[in-house]
Amino acid sequence: MNKILIANRGEIAVRIIRACKEMNIKTVAVYSEMDKDAMHTRLADEAICIGPAASGKSYLNFKNIIEAANITGADSIHPGFGFLSENSQFAQICEESNIKFIGPSYKVIELMGNKSNAKELMKSAGVPVIPGSDGSVKGLKDALNIAEKIGYPVMLKAASGGGGKGIRIANTPHELEINYNIVKQEAKVSFNDDEIYIEKFIENPRHVEVQILADEYGNVIHLGERDCTVQRRHQKIIEETPSTAIDEKLRSKMGETAIKAAKAAGYTSCGTVEFLVDKNKNFYFMEMNTRIQVEHPITEERTGIDMVKEQIKIAAGEKLKYKQKDIEFRGNCIECRINAENPNKNFMPCPGTITGLNLPGGNGIRIDTAVYEGYTIPPTYDSMIVKIIAHGTNRNDAISKMKRALEETVIEGIDTNIDFLFKIIKNPHFIRGDFDTSFVEKEIVKKEE
Repeated sequence: MNKILIANRGEIAVRIIRACKEMNIKTVAVYSEMDKDAMHTRLADEAICIGPAASGKSYLNFKNIIEAANITGADSIHPGFGFLSENSQFAQICEESNIKFIGPSYKVIELMGNKSNAKELMKSAGVPVIPGSDGSVKGLKDALNIAEKIGYPVMLKAASGGGGKGIRIANTPHELEINYNIVKQEAKVSFNDDEIYIEKFIENPRHVEVQILADEYGNVIHLGERDCTVQRRHQKIIEETPSTAIDEKLRSKMGETAIKAAKAAGYTSCGTVEFLVDKNKNFYFMEMNTRIQVEHPITEERTGIDMVKEQIKIAAGEKLKYKQKDIEFRGNCIECRINAENPNKNFMPCPGTITGLNLPGGNGIRIDTAVYEGYTIPPTYDSMIVKIIAHGTNRNDAISKMKRALEETVIEGIDTNIDFLFKIIKNPHFIRGDFDTSFVEKEIVKKEE
């Protein structure tokens, strides 16, 4: 690969550009008219405008992105996360345009992108799955019959969903009837696909995902797990590795299962197999993310492996240089996502100009961001602006480092969730590792109301 176009923006675009620089690969940044002063446009070797502020006319515009690659002579496209990263049609267009898509094949993206089909594949491969419908439900009557069979509560989920969108819980047949059309409408609006499926709702689980790397020669390894249980409305807030929810025996089994899942899908590149772990330590396949994850830095810091570079090497046809026995896990890592939002106003997004900025540093602290003093955060895109990653010799050390880092962080001119994150980090339940997916709503949000 000689030149990579990054079809993304923000901190992930900056992250990819940095990896490319270290590999002596030329980079092309694309940007919307609103992002002309964004950091990624300054760091790349070239930058080209691909449309107006609206994502649909810029960062989601297949035609403009492919044209930008052709104009600049880019031979590869890295999609980052979000936007077109899990769009099988875009990956196919890249292939047909003789441009290397840095990720799995479009067929695999399509297969794993439909959550109900992915679930059926995992079931046939012997991967434990949550009880539910066999594929998409065929109508309200079918959904009611399935719910009665598996027992309430149940979850209605968009078949092509992701990012916590298109999900509703039903505790009774009446609630299912109400939520059925709502989820179909949300699925159509968010994913242009109104197919939905139904599964048993696992109450108060832990959300544990396993990071895998797979090359084009059938070699697959895992890089350990990440605990993403600390969420608000299905949106991750804080991630950590290793998880406090599992022991070494279960950890090993989940890692082996993730590898089995990747092999069953014919997967290549980096990917994440997400599981739910119930109170009895049973785990179930939830979905597979066919891209780099927001929380990948904690895995990098704990293993010392640069996952973006590995993605690029795999896409270039290189074999993995690691065997499973080569992977060493060091200490504990925690990541906090700082968003431009006001938790006191129902987490309302807060775009605006950053008038003062001090980001933390010191031993064990990594910052991934694309903001700078004087930068204006646009109202058009995701509100996440900074990721703080703390790496400690053990979990208490990592928590102490994160507390210190949050205390040092100053972002003036806009509202952020820094104080909210600090409340979570200081919470006794979090410190003990005693929490589930309802933790934030019960322990932090409701106690402030």
